[in-house]
Amino acid sequence: MKKLMLGNEAVARGLYEAGCSFVSSYPGTPSTEITEEAAKYDEIYAERAPNEKVAMESAFGASLAGKRSFCGQKHVGLNVAADPLFTISYTGVNAGMVIVVADDAGMHSSQNEQDSRHYAIAAKLPMLEPSDSAEALAFTKLAYELSETYDTAVILKMCTRVAHSQSIVELGERVLPDPVPYVKNPQKYVMMPAMAKKRHPIVEERTAKLTAWAENTEINRIEEGKDHSLGIITASTSYQYVKEVCGDTYPVLKLGMINPLPVEKIKSFAASVDRLVVVEELDGIIETHCRSLGLAVEGKETFTCMDEFSQKTVARDLKLPFEEGRAFPEEVPARPPVLCAGCPHRGMFHILNKNKVNVLGDIGCYTLGALAPLSAIDTTICMGASVSGIHGFVKSTPENAKNTVAVIGDSTFMHSGITGLVNIAYNESNATVIILDNSITGMTGHQQNPTTGINLKGDPAGKINLEELVKSIGITDVAVVDPYKLEECDKAVKAALSKDCPSVIISRRPCALLKNVKHPGAISCDTDKCVGCRSCMQIGCPAISIRDKKAYIDGTLCVGCGVCAQLCRFGALPERKEF
Repeated sequence: MKKLMLGNEAVARGLYEAGCSFVSSYPGTPSTEITEEAAKYDEIYAERAPNEKVAMESAFGASLAGKRSFCGQKHVGLNVAADPLFTISYTGVNAGMVIVVADDAGMHSSQNEQDSRHYAIAAKLPMLEPSDSAEALAFTKLAYELSETYDTAVILKMCTRVAHSQSIVELGERVLPDPVPYVKNPQKYVMMPAMAKKRHPIVEERTAKLTAWAENTEINRIEEGKDHSLGIITASTSYQYVKEVCGDTYPVLKLGMINPLPVEKIKSFAASVDRLVVVEELDGIIETHCRSLGLAVEGKETFTCMDEFSQKTVARDLKLPFEEGRAFPEEVPARPPVLCAGCPHRGMFHILNKNKVNVLGDIGCYTLGALAPLSAIDTTICMGASVSGIHGFVKSTPENAKNTVAVIGDSTFMHSGITGLVNIAYNESNATVIILDNSITGMTGHQQNPTTGINLKGDPAGKINLEELVKSIGITDVAVVDPYKLEECDKAVKAALSKDCPSVIISRRPCALLKNVKHPGAISCDTDKCVGCRSCMQIGCPAISIRDKKAYIDGTLCVGCGVCAQLCRFGALPERKEF
């Protein structure tokens, strides 16, 4: 049976067919859908972990117990999981363990553009890189075979275009391997220095064996061309662009295994062409390998190490003809990202901006609060950095404690914010932390988290009480506010900043896009009362615009939150109803 599948959906299908039994991940675009799709198979236990480190360690535990396991994350999530990653390379596995990392060239939803192939090289772990959905399924199954054959976790590297594009996949049946008995083996799994020292040579021997395998595997294949004046080495989505531009004109070495890379196969291919070019997104990993073999190769001097490639950029940089598509006849207006109409974060950000407060931000859809007209976030580094950062900020400059806050979402707080708050309580900094609790993991598409009381399957689950958790850490000054009530938020922020102790404000209102959230309906502007002062525009709501010098409310967007009405001094906007 054949089916059109997203790359992420195909990976999940590969997990199913390979007999994977345990899946643990933290949502991160562009990897999120893998775990969501895996959860649809009743034969697979699937969960959302609080963060990627926990997910990887949980997946290792399942492998140790003798069941095939999986954890997935985006590229910056692998940073969080790097601690167990490097040591799991030394211990090896029991049953097969597959790790997906999805890179985001072009930074569609990420704060940096790192290349995860560096992790495979540094951790000395095999990495496979599919170029379409069919390979995503096949490589997932192959990864388990390699994992168990070579006693290693295997990394499957996705990217935004492969993860979120569709192609035809041939479906197979689920084959459940026999469980592998767990046998106590401290020499293998207890990585104290004396034992770890003995494992390192095993890792190096494994790399040598995998390099030999890479020479003959079908996933590293040479596709012959008519003209050997140019030969191209490529992988992943870059392979698709090369084939669309070149067809079968020039020979191509298509690499499916990115680490370790073959040696003799690359040398042989290079000897068969006059000019050798590597086409790879982001860093010159393959190019560097070729240069280490003493080959004359073109790479990053021709192709940029920034952003995504396309058929157009590949053709341009290779100086080859390529028929571009037709230009759209009309100019498309810009559509900058903005907090949704009715977003509960908007009211709190307006208050922070109004009070000219320094705001250390975090990772989530609320990062959009940095944009005008809210202009309420000063920094965004990584998950949890706002809470850890404010401690250093106000500890080193105590005078800033009276005008500085950290903001962090409920899911992000569970991911990495708790330890930062523990540091604030333990080392006694006069910091104010605002937890933006919208009752969901919003940015990656409404996944549950430990504060929602619902698991990945939609069933009731353990629910973390944020107020009690914060108090248990040692924070005694805790307030809960409704961000739709501006005066309430204003008083809470001013009160927290005036105190000489750590404070937490929980700004609680469910995401406006949740299906179970009921709204009173759109409001409309009384144009007779509106004087065109534009006060309502201060909150940057996409439902509000100015027409004929009067405020206009788009009824298809407005949810009736009433935040704008609280800014209107002339009664042109009706106050919201309680909901």
